[in-house]
Amino acid sequence: MEPWRYSAQGVSIALRVTPRGGRDQIDGVEILANGRSVVKVRVRAIAEGGEANRAVMELLARELGARKSDIRLLAGATSRLKQVAVDGDPKRLGETLRRLVAVTSETTEDSNE
Repeated sequence: MEPWRYSAQGVSIALRVTPRGGRDQIDGVEILANGRSVVKVRVRAIAEGGEANRAVMELLARELGARKSDIRLLAGATSRLKQVAVDGDPKRLGETLRRLVAVTSETTEDSNE
């Protein structure tokens, strides 16, 4: 199951964020213990004063080809588990997300061999 949901305005994405992760990147999809799937995201920023949240929004804007103003935090401001909304064409956003998580999953599998 994809960790994002479609709406008329765009998509809503479930994230698991790792602050101070060494680099800003999307690391694929992870299935949590409760069965929920999330997009794994790491950012260099620290989790103080909203720095990590800002870095996540900037990363998503860059990777999805969206404006920063099109991305908003719906839930999880102080948690590693977050829900964000991205406004835009839902079909294009979904295709971009599938491509991003597929590329990072392949890279992770290659490095584990």
